[in-house]
Amino acid sequence: MPSDACDLVTGGTGFIGAHVVRALLARGRRVRCLVRGESRRDNLEGLGVELVVGDVTEPRTLAPALRGVATVFHCAADYRLWARDPEELQRVNVGGTQNVLEAAARAGVRRVVHTSSVGALGSSSNGSPADERTPVERDALIGAYKRTKYDAERVAESWTARGLPVVIVNPSAPVGERDIKPTPTGRLIVDFLNGRLPAYVDTGLNLVDVHDVAEGHLLAAEKGRPGERYILGNRNMTLLEILEMLAGIAGRPAPRLRLPHWLPLTLAAVDTFVAKLLGREPRVSLESVRLSRHKMFFDAGKAVRELGLPQTPVEEPLRRAVAWYRENGYAPR
Repeated sequence: MPSDACDLVTGGTGFIGAHVVRALLARGRRVRCLVRGESRRDNLEGLGVELVVGDVTEPRTLAPALRGVATVFHCAADYRLWARDPEELQRVNVGGTQNVLEAAARAGVRRVVHTSSVGALGSSSNGSPADERTPVERDALIGAYKRTKYDAERVAESWTARGLPVVIVNPSAPVGERDIKPTPTGRLIVDFLNGRLPAYVDTGLNLVDVHDVAEGHLLAAEKGRPGERYILGNRNMTLLEILEMLAGIAGRPAPRLRLPHWLPLTLAAVDTFVAKLLGREPRVSLESVRLSRHKMFFDAGKAVRELGLPQTPVEEPLRRAVAWYRENGYAPR
């Protein structure tokens, strides 16, 4: 690798991308970030990274960002479980991936790590944790976000077939500090801290430390096989187990009332209908409730074996998340 080569991170202002930037800097790498002109840049303040203004949906802005780049970490995505116009997700998640990979191929980069999601993978019919080989049908995926991440993977695979060395990583539900939006998982923590979760439903997630997810990106660039997918996850937990762990960390009681799925489904349907009429985002989207009917359990064994993915106990990033949300005004101290 040329001594003056650098690594490009798209989506570096976001949750995962900001931690990928920090992991690269910790290894002494020179980092460049593609940032939109209006994007919030709190996560990059004081890091000394090179910022290039551009947008993954605008191909003409990508060539300057890729000049002299060795590795691309394509973390940029529109991560929303509800959107008034689903075409916005299509334009960023699918069209943006096509633009970035085409520009990377022209620039002759050494490696691309494409950040996908476990949402683009299949689920097990018997409730056991799914892995990278679990069959998936696009039409069975719930919501525009999952479908666009699935389509973006197909774009990445097509470029691998053309000779561009693309490795796909599929983070599960990362937790930790600097989730400024926050993500749906982060919003769950914030709602709990603010006493807005009086009840729960029978669902589950695979939690993983966002630091481990960032490290998994770097390991994928170093050891991952082009054309392969790697689940970046750790511990499968029911929602009640997550809330009980948060209760122990935050000193708040965990909810004890379990709701049947039909009740939040009905409330979300009504709220989504009203939100469309009023032009606002629903407090609880219909897609998120439909997703909660299935436990999102996954097996990260392949990434652990082939990449050496760390498996930090999830209580540690939950503690950091609680402290960060409280320190930054998302929840009372």
